[in-house]
Amino acid sequence: MPDMTSTLTILQPYPGIFAYYDGRIAGTRLHSEGPNWLDDGAYALGVASYAIVDGGEALVYDTHISIPHAEAIRVHLEGLGVTSIRVVLSHWHKDHVAGNAAFADCEIIALSLTAERLAENREKIEIATPPIHPLVMPNRLFEHGLDLKVGQRKVELHHFAIHSADGNVLWLPEEKLLLAGDTVEDCATFIAEAEQVATHIAELKRLREWPIARILPSHGDRDRIAAGGYDAALIDANRSYLERLVRAAADGTPIGPLKDFAADEIAAGSILYFAPYEEVHDSNVARMRAAAKSI
Repeated sequence: MPDMTSTLTILQPYPGIFAYYDGRIAGTRLHSEGPNWLDDGAYALGVASYAIVDGGEALVYDTHISIPHAEAIRVHLEGLGVTSIRVVLSHWHKDHVAGNAAFADCEIIALSLTAERLAENREKIEIATPPIHPLVMPNRLFEHGLDLKVGQRKVELHHFAIHSADGNVLWLPEEKLLLAGDTVEDCATFIAEAEQVATHIAELKRLREWPIARILPSHGDRDRIAAGGYDAALIDANRSYLERLVRAAADGTPIGPLKDFAADEIAAGSILYFAPYEEVHDSNVARMRAAAKSI
């Protein structure tokens, strides 16, 4: 196996905003040849954590897929002259909290619901493959929204129950820039809570009402993130995908491969087709079929 951070790249889509991107490299695995959440999930699909920097302050959005990744983020920030670091968690899933231990001496901010999910799943997370041990918990909690400043930059945190009930987006109102976590993905959202998809769709509609200029997701195309991210059509693409999937699962309509199922959005360029997402799509179809049968 290669060094854990051998394929990590640091992008700067905007002044003072850094994306720590890894994955989407065919034939490369970081943890093991056997099945594991890191290689078969986040790394295969591509994953980015972010940092907002102003003066000597930094706000890190998610701690990446391993402690070495998180340590690399911290080394980079300290090399920029950062002396104060805070962390914000987008939600409780493993590929967003795996590096928390590298920031154990920092303020780690999360929704109360995220802290609850982490506590409920702590044992499973700590013995997962690879393990996240110890799982360092958030130490500052909020309920619905929180306003912060990073140097002179205004940053807002907002709860959106998309993908996971505890979705927490990071909004820069002056730049109209959304750091979206897993609330949207390119090229298809991963359905983790099939029974809540109606809520996810409604919440995507609410998010679409915001004056969003650009979106930086956790899972997306490296080059598009480097060039400044996505426009709000990414929200429409994710919502349309879910709506079509719900209808097809409910009425038993055959569901083809992702390349065909999302052909309109791919043709429009709102999402970029990436073949490994076919497995995500297959999982989504199975989950939604099962959920439809249980109703």
